[in-house]
Formats: sequence, C-alpha cells, structure tokens
Amino acid sequence: MADILHVKDKKSLDAFIDFPFRLYRDDPNWVAPLRSDMKKQFSSKNPFFNHAEIAPFIAIEHGDIVGRIVAILNKRHIEFHKEDVGFFGFFESIDDFEVAKGLLDKVRQWLGDRGMAVMRGPMNFSTNEECAFLLEGFDSPCMLMMPYNKRYYHGFMERYGLRKAKDLYAYIINIPDTLPEKAYRVASIAERQGIKVRSLDMKNFSREMAVFKRVYNSAWEKNWGFVPMTEEEIDHMAKELKPVIVPELAFIAEADEEPVGFMMLLPDLNQVLKRLDGRLFPFGIVKALWYSRRITDLRLLLLGIRQGFRKRGVDALLFREGFKAVKEGGYKRVEFSWILEDNYPVQRLAEMMDGRLYKKYRIYEADI
Repeated sequence: MADILHVKDKKSLDAFIDFPFRLYRDDPNWVAPLRSDMKKQFSSKNPFFNHAEIAPFIAIEHGDIVGRIVAILNKRHIEFHKEDVGFFGFFESIDDFEVAKGLLDKVRQWLGDRGMAVMRGPMNFSTNEECAFLLEGFDSPCMLMMPYNKRYYHGFMERYGLRKAKDLYAYIINIPDTLPEKAYRVASIAERQGIKVRSLDMKNFSREMAVFKRVYNSAWEKNWGFVPMTEEEIDHMAKELKPVIVPELAFIAEADEEPVGFMMLLPDLNQVLKRLDGRLFPFGIVKALWYSRRITDLRLLLLGIRQGFRKRGVDALLFREGFKAVKEGGYKRVEFSWILEDNYPVQRLAEMMDGRLYKKYRIYEADI
C-alpha cells in the first residue's frame, strides 16, 4: 500500500511537479506544462493563496512516487456560493485504484476536518484555471489551458463513489471562407444600437485590464462554479497572459464608450509547449520562437457580455470582427471552450458557426 505524504519542502514539490512527465512519457497527446509555471503556481506569490488554503500530497510506493493530489479550501467560493464545498485538484495516479483511493481519502479527511460537506474536482485551483477530467476526445492533444488525463481516472472516480457534478464542452470550428449570413445579420442589429467593437490597446494595457474587470463579474456571475476574481488575481492573470496576447485577437464591445462585452482569442501555445518538454532553458526559447510562427489553432478563452446587453447581437458583432482578424492571421481552427453542458445559448452560437462538439470534460463530487 502506498504511503501518502504531505508536500512541505522543495524536494517533494519538485517530485510532485515531475511525476506527470514520467506518467505520460509515452502518450503523444499529452502536452508538458512549463515546470517554471508550475512552481510559480504553487509559490506564495500566487494571489489565490490570499483567500485559500491548500495541502498537496504525493503517494509513495517502494520509494517511487505513484500519485499526487491537492486538497483545496477556497474561502471565496464558500462565501460566494454559501456552500461548504472543498476541492481536489492536480490529480494524477498510476493505474492502481488503491493509490487513487488513498489520495482521495486523504483529501476527504483534510476537507472534513475543516468543516466541508462536499468534495468536488478536479480544480487546478478553481474554475478560473484548468478544471475537470477529459471524458471524450482522447484522440488529439488538448488546447492551451485545457486538461488532459488518463482514461482510467473516470473508473477510479466512479468506483470511489464520486458522481457527476457538471460536464463541460469544447467545440472545434474549421475557419470558413465566410461567416453564416445570420451572424452578419445579428451583428448589424447591435451596430444599429450604437454598439462598437475595438481591439485591445496594448500601449494602455493597465487601462484595458480595468475595462475587463468591469465586464468580468457582471458577465460571468451567474455561471455554475463561478467565483469572482480579486483585483490581485486579475492583475496576476493579466501579467501572465500579456506575453501571449495578440492584440488583434482581443476585443472590447462598447455602448456609448461604456464597455459591455469582451472577447479574447489566444494562439494555441500547446503546439509550442509540446516541443519543449517543460523547459524554456537553455534552448527552449529558441524553439518557442521558431514554432510560435507555425501555430495554426486558436482557443476562444474569454467571451462575456454584461447583463442587460445579452440577446442584442453583441456576441455576433464580436465574432464578426474576430473573424476578420483570424482570417488575416491565417489560422485554421478555433476551439470554443469550455462551455457548460447547460449553457445552451453559447452552444447554439458555436453551432451557428458550424462548430462540432469534439471534447467533453467532467467534474465530480461526493458528500464527505
């Protein structure tokens, strides 16, 4: 039986971070994260820890690491949703249910000791970051900031007694020569109401992020699992994303110069990360620059319309302007992700663009 150890020092954290590199060594569809990014995510500089407590664990058997997990107590989630829910994340395990059970038991106990009634996951660390297990669509790599995992995890979750909490969808769209006529027609409705769309001004990046903050909470507050990001978290996210933002692919919709919508497409940097094996140094930067010119796919990372401006054509207007930039950039595909299984309006939007549901993800939960 594996020993479950609390990660408390640099050596054990390094082992925690390195484990997936061995687990997925022969999987052509796994994309290695940058080790440096993982270390930053677990450092005290991450503003998530200003309102959250975590406990990372590793499973050791015969001197080797065979699994890992993180217990997460997100106080803002508890306050915002008024529910005693704790989370698990960063789950990885060899194909041995007893290892998985030991890890899940440890999280269950840790959360129970802190008064939680439900365990939910995976979240790495929240819905604002990677979350869920890939359920369908193992035949191709996942795009930037979307999870990938072993197929057998779902059997582990069900055998342990976890049930489905929510499914998330990803749609893939091959870039057409032109948008459907309906998209242009609906976009013109928004224009007649005086709504305009402009691209992000990187020279005034701080100001633009202030605009995003104004749209963000209103646009996403009704979404399942949503927790408002703090000012510090948004600033941190902006700092991390700034080097990879293409300003021509990020848009703000305004009505009378008041922001009402926001859309951001990001190049799928997983096509670059796949070549780096988790390291930028010493030669990774050269590889990154070389392969970044060959990125063919985009991920629609953010799309939000403020309350009071939905069903007024704002999304179609954002799509129309985004389509122009996508065509000019020579990109081949766009992924819409992730979309809640019961977010039918956004699913219909993806389908209007001839989007195909090609990956599904699942979040699990269980009573403690």
